[in-house]
Amino acid sequence: MQLTKSQYARFIRQRTDPTSTAVNTLKAYVTGGAICVLGQYLKTFFLSLNLSDALSSTSVSISLIALAAILTALHIFDNIARFAGAGTLVPITGFANSVVAPAIEYKSEGFVTGIAQKIFVIAGPVLVYGVFSASLCGLIYYIFML
Repeated sequence: MQLTKSQYARFIRQRTDPTSTAVNTLKAYVTGGAICVLGQYLKTFFLSLNLSDALSSTSVSISLIALAAILTALHIFDNIARFAGAGTLVPITGFANSVVAPAIEYKSEGFVTGIAQKIFVIAGPVLVYGVFSASLCGLIYYIFML
């Protein structure tokens, strides 16, 4: 059976929950902001331990990655992401989740054919295209600076 575009659009509307862009944006903004506030709190905490600014910043990144990995392993991060949408993807926590989630999902297939092979299923394309686009921007910058 072939559907027209309007029939398909009606079919999708009937089977999906209506979403509000404003509400989704607010949820993402508040959640992403809360993660950043946590990061700032952690930086203040590490600075109070007399760590240098650079070491404090590194410690914040490590702490947020570890927290996201732990919350992913406990199946809590998915619920937060379901609520917040893109609010959890933008900070470093989203990247940690994208590496840990496939590792957990494929651990039953073994270390080599499961975890090692599938760990970058989600994060791999992000890395590839991130490096590619950064290189392309660097090349364009270099050409214009000649």
